[in-house]
Amino acid sequence: MYILMTSVLFTLVVSMLVMMVASLLSKKVVVDREKSSPFECGFDPKGSARLPFSLRFFLVAVIFLIFDVEITLLMPLAYIISLTNIFTWLFAGLVFLLILLVGLYYEWWKGALEWNE
Repeated sequence: MYILMTSVLFTLVVSMLVMMVASLLSKKVVVDREKSSPFECGFDPKGSARLPFSLRFFLVAVIFLIFDVEITLLMPLAYIISLTNIFTWLFAGLVFLLILLVGLYYEWWKGALEWNE
């Protein structure tokens, strides 16, 4: 028990020392006006904050998040295949994918995926 506590304490002390030395060595002395100003993805940070933003970019981001979450919800299906009946597993997976496909076709039908307007 004593060896374990000593090794944990030694590890914490060494890591704190390394972080402090790295912090001291990485201090910048020269302050540049351009380097200290915020960078906003190519927009002028001193200009107006009310620039028109295309809603298409936001919509594509939301669609990406929906289908990204869909992948994380499909992952447990691969894990439970050996724990459940194959027909129940297949039915649950197909219903889930069918709901997502209906949503995708609805977005397509509404023109949310069209960029040339």
